[in-house]
Amino acid sequence: MFDIDVLLPDFLSILDAVPVTLAMALTIFIFSTLVGGLFALIEYRKIPVLRELVVAYKIAFKGIPMVVMIFLAYYGLPPALHFIASLFGVSYNAHSLPNWTIVIVALTACVAAFQAEVIKGALNSFDTGQSDAAHSLGYKNSQLFRRVMFPQVIIAAIPDLANSFMVIMKALSLAFAIEVVDIFAQAQLTAALNYYYLEAFLVAVVFYMVIAYVVTKIADKLEARLRIRT
Repeated sequence: MFDIDVLLPDFLSILDAVPVTLAMALTIFIFSTLVGGLFALIEYRKIPVLRELVVAYKIAFKGIPMVVMIFLAYYGLPPALHFIASLFGVSYNAHSLPNWTIVIVALTACVAAFQAEVIKGALNSFDTGQSDAAHSLGYKNSQLFRRVMFPQVIIAAIPDLANSFMVIMKALSLAFAIEVVDIFAQAQLTAALNYYYLEAFLVAVVFYMVIAYVVTKIADKLEARLRIRT
């Protein structure tokens, strides 16, 4: 039977995991967007060799399930770091690497492939005729990117970037596989103590819905404000 009396204790227990989950999600979002943006720019500029490498990277990491990538990083990243440290004569115990760091690296690698597609689409939506007009007015490439191109590209990318953040939030539920506790994992741990699984998972759903609502509203307001400025 559904017990409403456990909702408040479950809420307070799961609330403890919200800041950690948001911090990890924001870190993954920032790094994956930066890496994805670099990849998209390489493709947009059609830089030889690097473009082919980026395409190969995207094909590989878009096809690897995120949970598989987490385990690959969990078992592969410490030995790789130990090997690199040994090349420079540095004594480093890579096995002391926190699991949350491994999760951030693994999910960043996966999400960057998707962020590259998002930003690439935004770059391709830019009217190249504006570049010719800006150059005719004496704009340098740096000025063109900063004053003309970037404001329009970021506006086009905002909705998909907001969706990417929520994808990251949901992907973090896979981190419990290597004992990293997010909102969903905390709900599981809370329910394991009192056996009220339905109540705990409903509280987790509420947290996800609230976060999704806030992220959507922030994205909408940011997009509207940037459109006014441009």
